[in-house]
Amino acid sequence: MTLPTVDTMYLLDFLAGLLNTPSPTGYTDEAIRYTENALASFQQLKLERTRKGALLVTWPGGRSDHPRALTAHIDTLGAMVKEIKSNGRLRMTQLGGYPWNAVEGEGCTVITLEGKKIRGSILIQAASSHVHGAKTSSMARDAEMLEIRLDERTVSEKETRDLGINVGDYVAFDPRVEITNGFVRSRHLDDKACVACLAAAAQSMHAAGLKPLQTTYFLFSNFEEVGHGASTGFPNDVGELVVVDMAAVGEGQTSDEFHATVCVKDSSGPYHHGLSTQLRRLAEENNIPHKVDIYPYYSSDGSALLRTGADLKVALIGPGVDASHNYERTHSEALTATTQWILAYLLND
Repeated sequence: MTLPTVDTMYLLDFLAGLLNTPSPTGYTDEAIRYTENALASFQQLKLERTRKGALLVTWPGGRSDHPRALTAHIDTLGAMVKEIKSNGRLRMTQLGGYPWNAVEGEGCTVITLEGKKIRGSILIQAASSHVHGAKTSSMARDAEMLEIRLDERTVSEKETRDLGINVGDYVAFDPRVEITNGFVRSRHLDDKACVACLAAAAQSMHAAGLKPLQTTYFLFSNFEEVGHGASTGFPNDVGELVVVDMAAVGEGQTSDEFHATVCVKDSSGPYHHGLSTQLRRLAEENNIPHKVDIYPYYSSDGSALLRTGADLKVALIGPGVDASHNYERTHSEALTATTQWILAYLLND
């Protein structure tokens, strides 16, 4: 069967909007709602929230004797306010795993309990080389040395608290989205790029008047970056899961920014050989540009689910993303290939 056409402009427009919607782990309602509103236009989809706050989509298929699922996570790296310092600046604690130097110099937004959004930037304490000399470059980049400088008139803890900021407030890093020459450069392509691929697959099927071969569930999870996103939330009749998450590009890897990748093993061990082989066969039959790779410092929502003892097949695919957990980049060719792979899975055994 010929795959329906992927609307790349829809994919990129959806992705840009989602990237610009903050969703650090634990603060994902805005991004879930953004995704929910987009998918609500496809009438065959049933949308509901799990108790954990994830978005579960039910898509009735031509058959329902072998229900299956796909998942992508909507939460991203971020931080929370750990301490309000005596000088009015903020100390942070991480949400997710990343090197602190990856966010040095980044703009950010502090989101208060009342929903107020206060701008700032992340700097080392001795940021001015004209004042501190060599200390600026030699200072450690860690939770103790980095701080948020707020774009408000505050030089004391009291003045910062008077702004409505408290310990436990969320910190969202600026995504800095730019799309040029087919490249998408932004923070948080992990894993909003794959959320966009699932949305684009639904749009493509809807435009072509198609439905999945089997009843299919999409779970947009919201705690992946801290290790338990899709550990729950799937209906009991699901027999297999395809995780859609970014493929890491770098030295020693086969993945690149122009292909989709099937990950056959990560830090949690090998994925299901039979399901991974089935996906590779579908890619070859449909001329989908793809790679096969292994990631030693990576785990996914599939890993989280399998650690619960879940009895189902799990495989992992996704677009190649350079500089993962840093200022990331991919290409529309990888996004399109991933969406085509999702379509091939939805329409075939």
